[in-house]
Amino acid sequence: MCTAINMTTKDHYFGRNLDLEYSYKESVTITTRNCPFKFRKMGRIDRHYAIIGMAYVVDGYPLYYDATNEKGVSIAGLRFAGNAVYQEEMAQKDNISPFELIPWILCNCATMEEVKQLLIRLNLVNIAFSEQLPLTPLHWMISYKDQSIVLESTKDGLHIYENEVNVLTNNPPFELQMWNLSNYMSLSNESRKQSFSKQLQLKEYSRGMGAMGLPGDLSSASRFVRAAFVLQNSVSGESEEESVGQFFHILASVEQQRGCVKLGEGAYEVSVYSSCCNTDKGIYYYVTYGNRQIIGVDMWKEDLEKKAVISYHLLKNQQIYIQND
Repeated sequence: MCTAINMTTKDHYFGRNLDLEYSYKESVTITTRNCPFKFRKMGRIDRHYAIIGMAYVVDGYPLYYDATNEKGVSIAGLRFAGNAVYQEEMAQKDNISPFELIPWILCNCATMEEVKQLLIRLNLVNIAFSEQLPLTPLHWMISYKDQSIVLESTKDGLHIYENEVNVLTNNPPFELQMWNLSNYMSLSNESRKQSFSKQLQLKEYSRGMGAMGLPGDLSSASRFVRAAFVLQNSVSGESEEESVGQFFHILASVEQQRGCVKLGEGAYEVSVYSSCCNTDKGIYYYVTYGNRQIIGVDMWKEDLEKKAVISYHLLKNQQIYIQND
């Protein structure tokens, strides 16, 4: 299960928790402008916008989980089991496999308007990367600055939703997530006034009681509500340090701790990594389950004109600073 958010302070930030019980040896990966992408049904793009994100690189091909291009367009794929349906190839459509969707959008689009125009012709086709890597059921959050949309391919076709809350988790479908959010419209970051009864003198006994009823379990529906509440009420300074720190605090409110979601035979779901990309500056930050130190990779410190896929393996061992050493 996963959570993605989009946040604006002085700059724009996009990122996610990847919650799984395993790791594919993902790495922070930069695809330079002249590194070609070959699509199964849509030919080849030899030159495109540079891309940075988290990917599992297979035979030189970056299978991106989440990524941002040099123009600031960002996208993350989140598990959508039981609802995602991929189609057969269709004439007069851009037939793209789900594993190709992130590069397809980020190679071609510099604004949200360009994203929406590209999606008009999109058909997500049922073509796996390989026999060893079948397709994962996914839906996607796509963001540009303070705008976000959700893309879902279900049995009744392709759906595009405006996403004003700038949050996405997993099931149920996005429309139902937003419907469920209305159940929590009375939550507040302020003190709550007593409205239970005019005959009773009930008083608050703790700070934070305005948010009583905010779900605390680890289901995707509850994480959607909690992430939306925390993000919408978040207050951050405008510096890079404050913004990045606050972004990771928001993601930490919905992270998965080992042992709380048991999957059988000693397997537990955890937040494998959390990411935060400054989409204006092209800096991709991350922490891992085993290493809470924030690590950054700056796209603009690479030669983006060369022909290469550049990968930085994740620093997974906890780094602790002893202040009085």
